[in-house]
Amino acid sequence: MTTGKIESNSYEQSEDGHEYHDKLIIDGLNAGYGDLQILSGVDLSVSAGEYVALVGPNGAGKSTVLKSVFGLTTYMGGRITFDGEDISGLSPDAIIRRGISYVPQNENIFPALTVRENLEMGAYILDSVPEGALQEVFERFPILKQRQSQRAGTLSGGQQQMVAMGRALMLDPDLLLLDEPSAGLAPDLVDEMFDRVDVINDAGTAVLIVEQNAKEALKRCNRGYVLTQGQNRFADTGEALLADDDVRREFLGG
Repeated sequence: MTTGKIESNSYEQSEDGHEYHDKLIIDGLNAGYGDLQILSGVDLSVSAGEYVALVGPNGAGKSTVLKSVFGLTTYMGGRITFDGEDISGLSPDAIIRRGISYVPQNENIFPALTVRENLEMGAYILDSVPEGALQEVFERFPILKQRQSQRAGTLSGGQQQMVAMGRALMLDPDLLLLDEPSAGLAPDLVDEMFDRVDVINDAGTAVLIVEQNAKEALKRCNRGYVLTQGQNRFADTGEALLADDDVRREFLGG
């Protein structure tokens, strides 16, 4: 089990022989909000096509990591690189143009707009909405095609989450940041949500997910990181973290 500083590898190979090359590298990140520092020396990496879960107790700084990658926090030091380019402290508009999309936990749809209008907002940086991208989202989330003229605020919680994820996929990102996508969903919809994330990842999009349902996230991911008090605590494959006695006792309820 790795503790403390997590070293990134420019090349890794999984047990199934799939080759992974670093896409996102976070090295010694310090960040927070205004004068309040939340993250202290966080290290993390996500390779092209990889599925990485970030778990830990409430207040550990997990969501702050995602927001920092997307340029929504106060950058205080360290380095964030994407495709070899330093993106530390860039604005969200600049970051989304580099192939990163973000789905926040709360207020992640425009309730007064229709489903289709919400999805079209995902392509706001383009001169026109690519019809092919819209149809691909409808193929991934068929219920959204049926409800495309309905105001998003009238949808169920699970359907609203589909709208938020669909909008983030409109630009076919290389990396999708998901913050607590199962939060507020009925228990019978949680597995469906995770299945949809699996499909997105299987199609080639790298995923960095923060999840309250740590066991399920670690079961499905390639690798996982455990954060406590804004610092790295553990990092390993999802399977190894699930089997680790300390991780199970401290973070997974035994």
